[in-house]
Amino acid sequence: MLTFLALASVVLLGIVPEQSQAIVIYTGWERHALVGSDIRLSCSFFSWRWTSEDVTFSWTYRPDGSRDSISIFHYTSGAAYLDNKGPFRDRLEFVGNPGRRDGSILIKNLDFSDNGTFTCDAKNPPDIVGRPSAVRLLVFEKVPIQAGVITGAIIGVVLGLLVLIVVIYYLMRFLVARRVFSLSVSKHGKKKKEGSQQRQGPVPPADPSKVKAAASEKKKQESRKDKK
Repeated sequence: MLTFLALASVVLLGIVPEQSQAIVIYTGWERHALVGSDIRLSCSFFSWRWTSEDVTFSWTYRPDGSRDSISIFHYTSGAAYLDNKGPFRDRLEFVGNPGRRDGSILIKNLDFSDNGTFTCDAKNPPDIVGRPSAVRLLVFEKVPIQAGVITGAIIGVVLGLLVLIVVIYYLMRFLVARRVFSLSVSKHGKKKKEGSQQRQGPVPPADPSKVKAAASEKKKQESRKDKK
């Protein structure tokens, strides 16, 4: 048992340093922009360590239809090195804040030829093990409706329909309850009326002698009218 615990401790001690040296890099997934406009490409990272003075950021660019990537920006030792020969010469600016783990760049005066994939890599020594993150840039003459807008519209319509269904459901419940209450009141009033009639009792039958006398008196009056 002691041997097992000792081996487990060694394994755990070996795993923790490896996890603490991992770095996770974030960029957008896809960006759309207009010809002639400027765009900011964001890059940040998560690290278990405090931000190092030796933090570095590197950006590469691969045009659409090409297999090769070119380096367009590098930040190290507190200094930014911009590409002064490639396609972004005089059009690229570093707008990040390394102290806040931000390695964003700004590309100015976009053209159709700028379409491609931009990849950001970051290091925060001793956290240096991580996978670079890429964002694709698409330049248009007119920016199309993004999928997020369509998705938001669909979600809005669905939510509106759900609200309408709930309102109709409660309205129907109210109308049914009102109808049931009305029938209950009507039935209760009818039963009450029948009960009062039952309490009064049946009407007693007329006395035959009195009926016969009334009929005889009526005949006498009719015969007197005939004589006159």
